[in-house]
Amino acid sequence: MENDKMNCKACGNDVFASGQIGSFTSEGNIRPFGSIMATGSPLILTFCTKCGEAASIKVAKPEKFK
Repeated sequence: MENDKMNCKACGNDVFASGQIGSFTSEGNIRPFGSIMATGSPLILTFCTKCGEAASIKVAKPEKFK
């Protein structure tokens, strides 16, 4: 998401930051259903820096689910 074009739905702030949930070790990663051994993909979370409202959640490596 382009941070300069967004406004927070909760508070109206227009400053956002991004962070990652999960890692290369797969702890916290999203994985395909029924796939215990897959490392899956981290999630990228974009959120308002004023109130913390999440604006976007994106799978970092969607190709892992094809």
